[in-house]
Amino acid sequence: MVLVDLGRRLAGALQRMNKTLVVDESALDDCLKEICNALIESDVNVKLVSKLRANVKNVVNMQHIPPGVNRRNLLKGAVLDELCKLVDGGTPYQIQRGKTNVIMLVGLQGAGKTTTCTKLAYYYMKSKRLKTALVCTDTYRAGAFDQLKQNATKANIPFFGSYTETDPVIIAQKGVQKFKQEKFEVVIIDTSGRHKQEDSLFEEMLQISQSVTPDNIIFVMDASIGQAAESQARAFKEQVPVAGVIITKLDGHAKGGGALSAVAATESPILFIGTGERVTDLEDFVPRSFIRKLLGEGDLGKLFEIVKGAKIKDNPELIAKLKNKRFDLRDFYEQLQNLTKLGPLDKIISLLPGFQEYMPDNSAESFPFKRYMTIMDSMTDKELDSDGNFFFDKNLHTSRIRRVSRGSGCNELFVKELLLQYKKIGKLFSSVDLNSSYSRASPKDKQKFTSQLAGMVHPGVIQQLGGQNNFQGWLNNLMLNFEANEEESPLKNSNNLKEVVARFYEAAEDHN
Repeated sequence: MVLVDLGRRLAGALQRMNKTLVVDESALDDCLKEICNALIESDVNVKLVSKLRANVKNVVNMQHIPPGVNRRNLLKGAVLDELCKLVDGGTPYQIQRGKTNVIMLVGLQGAGKTTTCTKLAYYYMKSKRLKTALVCTDTYRAGAFDQLKQNATKANIPFFGSYTETDPVIIAQKGVQKFKQEKFEVVIIDTSGRHKQEDSLFEEMLQISQSVTPDNIIFVMDASIGQAAESQARAFKEQVPVAGVIITKLDGHAKGGGALSAVAATESPILFIGTGERVTDLEDFVPRSFIRKLLGEGDLGKLFEIVKGAKIKDNPELIAKLKNKRFDLRDFYEQLQNLTKLGPLDKIISLLPGFQEYMPDNSAESFPFKRYMTIMDSMTDKELDSDGNFFFDKNLHTSRIRRVSRGSGCNELFVKELLLQYKKIGKLFSSVDLNSSYSRASPKDKQKFTSQLAGMVHPGVIQQLGGQNNFQGWLNNLMLNFEANEEESPLKNSNNLKEVVARFYEAAEDHN
């Protein structure tokens, strides 16, 4: 993600403060200096950084802190609050059900408006269950309507545009009128962009805005434009009443801090962030959760939402098998299928507190689950319903592995790797008591369980996280946090929890 390096530096500065023996004025200045340097180097506006520093100094006034107050926690809380203010532009527009909400997207060419229109429409259609449509008024860029048409068709979203009409105002009027008559609840208008700010661009925006009177105007901004973000955002805000921001391309390698600074320029909230090219790669923006994740504290709430949305249900047959110390290859396959419903695994693991710092840039390619499923697709029913011992029979070992290897198009080493991982998972589940929750387990059982999970993680990762004891302590806290969450969470059930967490840590085997 764009801001990973910034997050590491901010978290590192706070961690060094935690290790400081005496938290005095000098230690505070050193910590703030490092934080401010990190923000400026990530293209956050200098004036905003200066304001953040002054506000933190006012809150953490060393001369007026009462005895007994934890200065480290006070500093961390003040930094968290100020970073949240940096990206919090206020209350966003709320979609009203039962009426047609017209949303107009504006921005420079190349920011990703057309792709974002489809993502936004898909979000409202799938997540909010709203009747949504798209209108393409971009007559400036060649192929703009073809692009929107193709994207909308793939996502099964109704759309309107024209190959012959050249006046974007007329297209907007006809499109909005058509979908209002058909009782659509959300109509999203894609407007033209330019390579730079031009009078013709702003004039066109004003004409469309005046003709269809949109309920919400959203500024779409490329995360990679750096310090120019603020001036761009301010220019658009002065021309049309921008009421929200969507930041795109936050999955790239640019600095991205300038995009966050633009919120202050528009005085509008960030509504969504684009994190990929797929239609589902649009995330709700929650300031405090975003900053906590940036500081390496993860986002368990978001993780619970993802798992709940994937509708992974308990499997009574699997639980019965596990209680009888049985866990066959078909069960392993089904659990891998469940895990793939959660989405890209690097994004899932980035939601775990303390772990995203150690995720490599190519982590999405590191996880072998789809390869494992391809290998198991080449196995016979008899092999899938077994405990894998067929593959360890001395007489049949070589021929079976070779057959599965050829059928799946994978190297024989990958087949052996799959069998090894399966054995580890089976050993894990056979070693725990599935009749009690993790929080009520004895210290000995907790240590046994976390030790088994730690055995699935690459030694290099455990070393980075502070050694075996520190890793098991971190894992223990994570498990307790899962169970302490709200009752309706699908991870409240300890069996599901063990299955999901086991898959996460199995993946860490490929980190290095």
